[in-house]
Amino acid sequence: MADKAREPEAGPFEAKADEFVVKDPEAFGLNMARMLEQIGKAAAAWVAPREKGGFVDGGPVQIAEVVQTLSRVSEYWMTDPARAMEAQTNLFASYMGIWNNSIRRMAGEMPESPVETPKGDKRFAAADWNENLFFDFVKQTYLLTTRWADDLVERAEGLDPHTRQKAAFYVRQISNALAPSNFVMTNPELYRETVASNGENLVKGMKMFAEDMAAGHGNLKLRQADYTKYQVGRDMAVTPGKVVAENDLCQIIQYAPQTETVFKRPLMIVPPWINKFYILDLNPEKSLIGWLVQQGVTVFVVSWVNPDERHADKDWQAYIEEGIRFGLDTVEKATGEKEVNAVGYCVGGTLLGASLAYLPAKGDDRIKSTTFLTTQIDFTHAGDLKVFVDETQLKVLEKAMDQKGYLEGSQMATAFNLLRSGDLIWPYFVNNYLRGKEPLPFDLLYWNADSTRMPKANHLFYLRNCYHENRLSRGRMEIGGVRLDLSKVTMPIYNLATKEDHIAPARSVFTGCSAFGSKVEFVLTGSGHIAGVVNPPAKNKYQFWTGPAPKDVGSYEDWLLAASQTPGSWWNHWLEWLTPHLGEKVKARKPGGKKLKAIEDAPGRYVTVKS
Repeated sequence: MADKAREPEAGPFEAKADEFVVKDPEAFGLNMARMLEQIGKAAAAWVAPREKGGFVDGGPVQIAEVVQTLSRVSEYWMTDPARAMEAQTNLFASYMGIWNNSIRRMAGEMPESPVETPKGDKRFAAADWNENLFFDFVKQTYLLTTRWADDLVERAEGLDPHTRQKAAFYVRQISNALAPSNFVMTNPELYRETVASNGENLVKGMKMFAEDMAAGHGNLKLRQADYTKYQVGRDMAVTPGKVVAENDLCQIIQYAPQTETVFKRPLMIVPPWINKFYILDLNPEKSLIGWLVQQGVTVFVVSWVNPDERHADKDWQAYIEEGIRFGLDTVEKATGEKEVNAVGYCVGGTLLGASLAYLPAKGDDRIKSTTFLTTQIDFTHAGDLKVFVDETQLKVLEKAMDQKGYLEGSQMATAFNLLRSGDLIWPYFVNNYLRGKEPLPFDLLYWNADSTRMPKANHLFYLRNCYHENRLSRGRMEIGGVRLDLSKVTMPIYNLATKEDHIAPARSVFTGCSAFGSKVEFVLTGSGHIAGVVNPPAKNKYQFWTGPAPKDVGSYEDWLLAASQTPGSWWNHWLEWLTPHLGEKVKARKPGGKKLKAIEDAPGRYVTVKS
């Protein structure tokens, strides 16, 4: 019997191509209809608050501002035909290089890629981005175009530094948004998943999109984690303690001792009001507060209210008087101690820094040492957050806050996310809304999403006096009739910066050291604004650098050259610095002492109020 003729086997190219072909057109079409239904719901959620007339867009990026800024760049290139022709010729010549490279690959050659993917760019990590000719072409074209656009901003003459910084920032946001990895048809992984599930991923994703648009009341509230798995006071912020005092602006928490004796001088933490304090008490393994208590330190924390219309007129003087001074009064009543070590984190540290000049002028010198954690005092090198602050944008922001007396917490969260949109926005957009996958539980991202509102008077004062006019470090900030002169502050100061900080850049923190009259202990730690600070010794992660006092070296670069590196967490180094300022040991103190009655268990009511 003759051998049965064999059908030719599919080659590897045909096998891969088959993965991109819809197998069940009927199911795919049905799912596309269901997807469009969810998109309609999202559109309705977006339109509803605008139709009612009560929606005021106070977002950090205004389209008109983007257009106006980028028009300044295009003006330079378009007003000279020769310049414009040169820019276009360079771009199209580079495109031809990519095209010729692709033709050679189709012919079986293996030429070097004319556009290398940046090291660590997770968007193009899948093998198809290199192995598949189409997706490799798309990737290289995108990377080339974004570099060309960045170069246009860099080479445009006649731009003031602020406009150039804004233009570079906006171009980066546009580039991140238009990445081929963000679209189903140009992302091989997404395309393959969509075909395999007949579009079911897009139905699930658009359902989440509609839910998040409704949750944001007309603005997309991007979910970065599964928030249902956590509860403040149950899963995080669990270090035992009591709320021992409260007013309209804050609660003061005193943590219960975990040692038989404690250091005599208490420590009071002033966290940012932009975020909630429990980042320093995230869980027992990561809690800086819990660790301090275990070392025998009596710890107090200012827990700011999540403000509403009642707090619209609360300015920096109110936050110092009703926050920091109220905290100092509470510490004295609870412990009998008039001398206090203070810690300020982020903008809480900026407020604390201002109080170091304000309070002594008012006759209050109870703060005897200060630790700043990722705190800016000088805003010359404040990074991309300065993009959002100029006279035009401040007026837009003020108008947005007029209606309610505060800025929605989601607006500040969006601003922070935009600083690293390639890490904090678009990967979640793709995972949630295109892959249709629920994000995983993550305590840090739960905290990040637990945003707070900004009272109008406080926020405008902060943006204008710090970011826009940089008054604090220059001795020109005035609060309650007191001109703040930080050169008169001679107390011991420990100033921590993080190497990869995108909110309080290390150079900016370093520059602020020179504003004080004392020789500041400047320490640089690895990682970023959160992970660099919340780095318990048991984890043995990252490293930190110590060196000469900033006043003894010329610049941040000079300090880096002179600094020495130590592996692990900075916490023990800080405790070694702090210990001489803590005094002798005394009997452990019950929260509230004899004069204050505990109001409720930590972490208290204020921190649980949602925006």
